[in-house]
Amino acid sequence: MKKYILIILTIAPFFVKAQSPARDYTNAVLWQQTSGEYRALCFQAYNYARLSLKDALWADTSKKPNCIVVDIDETVLDNSAFQGHEIKKGLSYNPADWTEWTNLSQADTIPGALAFLKFAASKNIETFYVSNRDEKDYAATIKNLQKFGFPYADDAHLLVAKGTSNKEPRRQKISETHNILMFCGDNLSDFNNIFYREEKNTFEEVNRNQNLFGAKYIVLPNPMYGDWEKPLYKGEKLNDKDKGNQRLERLKSY
Repeated sequence: MKKYILIILTIAPFFVKAQSPARDYTNAVLWQQTSGEYRALCFQAYNYARLSLKDALWADTSKKPNCIVVDIDETVLDNSAFQGHEIKKGLSYNPADWTEWTNLSQADTIPGALAFLKFAASKNIETFYVSNRDEKDYAATIKNLQKFGFPYADDAHLLVAKGTSNKEPRRQKISETHNILMFCGDNLSDFNNIFYREEKNTFEEVNRNQNLFGAKYIVLPNPMYGDWEKPLYKGEKLNDKDKGNQRLERLKSY
């Protein structure tokens, strides 16, 4: 009997880790890292962005310099390696791990992003990077962007979060001096403040603004995380197990 108890105690930590709620995200991360469909969707988004940008330039009458506003994470830089790291640790997200990851400046490019922004630069269109990364991530973020030759990756064009995840004040600041032709992002709140309210069902706003998607709003696929997940959870100080249970409860079935 003691022998069996010893075996159970030995394998228990591995069993618990394997059953971690963070494992819920495994398929999402693998899909982004390995599927041709993910790459195809990214190329599709940026190919369409190029066509729409040409149309926007043709119709442009503004006297301000033109620009594009883009998010960074899962829009121009791929952080799936970080997400994989967290899952293998049995976590969904750890702030200290995120800081360690961003400091490495090793995030790869999102397919199609660099070519599109270089195309925009060739048309004298500036790029502003509006990210909810923290100020402590600032220098490493510029380094990561510059490593691949992203245009306008400098202090004048990177706006990170300063106490709020609401990007609207930063967008308004840009619009004071520039004519924004297009927004690119993986979260709806990257485009307009009407999508920012966390408790709101964004289906209605998406339906009302459907003509802007593919034209002024370019959406990149991100199956790993996002604002869409926040309204799923009810309660305070939820741990990963609580969230995992609530995700299961919210699934549609028959």
